[in-house]
Amino acid sequence: MSEDASTEPVVESDEVPSAPPAPSGPQKVPCFGATPWLGGPKFLGENYWDKLTMEYGSADTGTFLRAAELKHGRSAMLATVGFAFHKLGLTLDHISPHTYLSVTEGVKFQDLAAMTPLEAMKHVPKEGLTQMFAFIAIFEIYELTHKDGKLVSDARVAPGLTPGGLTGDLGWNPLSIKVTDRRRLSELQNGRAAMVAISAWIAASEIQGSVPIPLPW
Repeated sequence: MSEDASTEPVVESDEVPSAPPAPSGPQKVPCFGATPWLGGPKFLGENYWDKLTMEYGSADTGTFLRAAELKHGRSAMLATVGFAFHKLGLTLDHISPHTYLSVTEGVKFQDLAAMTPLEAMKHVPKEGLTQMFAFIAIFEIYELTHKDGKLVSDARVAPGLTPGGLTGDLGWNPLSIKVTDRRRLSELQNGRAAMVAISAWIAASEIQGSVPIPLPW
């Protein structure tokens, strides 16, 4: 007769397995806004992002950088619309009931329409440029002093100066549009395209042959 293999009794232990040790050093900060490519989204400039958020700063640094990119993209989108309107002849001399941009400086809309967009901007009086920057400052001060659309008056530090305080979201959504990640990504991508476009348009307009790609104007 063959002997059955003896089995040792299983001893259950009450010991709870210890959790793995937490990784040491700065943790990688995920970046929203990776560009979708074939095979999956790709994040261009990832090495620089890691340096800015892990070596030189933190995740709050990344929040600020993304807000800065968002604002620059919005400004560039406005600039491309204004540049295109000027080139297409949709200038204020055809729209505004007034003849002069500045009566005291003798600047006419018709004179500006005959210039290139960059030359027209150079001929805007300093008072007009001051109004533009004052308008921009209103929005910047609003974001610095408000949180979730409400004025924060009982804090020692403005919410926009606290870590992660500047996000580019002013809390203004009169149409109650649902803000999804897809819409956020679309705005970032359009802003990035506009930054490239306005840079190329200005270079092509002011420096002959600087852009080898033929442009519509």
